This record gives sequence, structure tokens and C-alpha cells, in this order.
Amino acid sequence: GTIVALLAEPGKAVMKGEPVLVMEAMKMEHSVCASEDGQVEQFYFQPGDLVTGGAQLFEFHPST
Repeated sequence: GTIVALLAEPGKAVMKGEPVLVMEAMKMEHSVCASEDGQVEQFYFQPGDLVTGGAQLFEFHPST
């Protein structure tokens, strides 16, 4: 797939279910959402980058 947009700002808090990034695969856009409250530390890809299956897209730290 291809990264379309990064929706979270690294270091800022995100809530469970909040979209973190948008990816296009098989001509459909898919939102990747936070699985729990926490923060994205860094993204490993930028918009326009092609991503292979199974790649880690970002570093996420859950809130304690």
C-alpha cells in the first residue's frame, strides 16, 4: 500500500480509536487507528511512500 496522510503529530496524545494515518491499498483508503490511548513517537514512512505488507508503520507508546 501507499501512505496517503499522517493524521497524528508525534509526541502528542491520541485517544483509542482516533485515526493515526491513512493508507491506500487495492484502490481503497484505510484508516489506521490507535488501539488504545497513548502517543505516536515517530512515523517510519511519509505520504507517498510505498509500504510492503507487514511493515511497522509507526512507533506507539500506550498511556500508563
